[in-house]
Formats: sequence, C-alpha cells, structure tokens
Amino acid sequence: MLLKEPLRSEGGFRIFDEEGVRDLKFIRKAQELGFALSEIRELLVLQRASPQACSHVRDLLGKALGRVQEKIGDLTKLETELKAALRKCNRDLRRTAHLPETACPVLEELGRGNGEQGA
Repeated sequence: MLLKEPLRSEGGFRIFDEEGVRDLKFIRKAQELGFALSEIRELLVLQRASPQACSHVRDLLGKALGRVQEKIGDLTKLETELKAALRKCNRDLRRTAHLPETACPVLEELGRGNGEQGA
C-alpha cells in the first residue's frame, strides 16, 4: 500500500491530511515519469527514511529510462509500418482511380494476419 488509509467523510469522500496530499502529488509525479508502483513504493520509503539515497534513485531512473526508450523504439517501428501502409493505400488508389473500387490491399493483408507491411 502506497498511502495510509485516509479518513472518510460522512458522504464517503476521502479526507487527506497535509502529508497524504504531499504523498499523492509525489506518487502522481513519479507515475508521470514512468515509474512502476513497486518503484514508487521504494521511492516513498527512500524519501521518508533516507533522502540522500541518490545512487538508488539513479538506478530506478535508469530502469525507467530504459523502458521509455524501448517504448520509443516500438512506436518508431509502428510509425514506419503505418507510413508504409498509407503509402500503399495512396499508390493503389492512384493506380485504380479510373477503375471500379476493388478490395483494399491493407484490409486484405490485415485479414491474413500478416503483421508485415510491404511498401
């Protein structure tokens, strides 16, 4: 558990004290930086017990950065595949503009389950 259980109002709303609000902001910012919940738990412990634990925080930052770089690589690959599919659509539409509409080659490729796009 990242936070201690907050009090509740009569209407069931959570009531956070100043420390709880500070922790919530810390958690939100850590999530925005890409930290996993287990890592956020570690960071909270470090913040409370040992604010000078920079080397451990550096290691966690390195792991988070590695995950982001991996996602960027995946997104770059996806971007390349989408651009190739779009080029294929544009080329086929130009080539068959004067003919009755035929089956979309990209839809056919997706239907075959072939994940590779040919340019």
